[in-house]
Amino acid sequence: MKDKFDEFVENQELIDNLSGIFKVMADPTRLKILYALMLSTCNVSKLVELLGMSQSSISHQLILLKNEGLIRSRKEGRKVYYSLDDEHVKTLFAMGYTHAEHKIHERD
Repeated sequence: MKDKFDEFVENQELIDNLSGIFKVMADPTRLKILYALMLSTCNVSKLVELLGMSQSSISHQLILLKNEGLIRSRKEGRKVYYSLDDEHVKTLFAMGYTHAEHKIHERD
């Protein structure tokens, strides 16, 4: 175990990346966006409609999610569509969701 731990501790780039992912995911608005993107690819207009926020606020959150590699975009004509970057993001979100749900039901 010590070897694995030491290997992890010495990999500062990995620690920084992992920390960045969790920091970005810690925001309730960004979690809502990630959940929406788990359900379907969306453009900014759809996210504005779903979340009831301004376009500039949504765009700001999308930039943060994209910078961490959690989402990707593709352009179709004049519209930009967003989706989760890959299955890792979906798995990470789903596991966190399941754990949070478990904590809620554990109290019942």
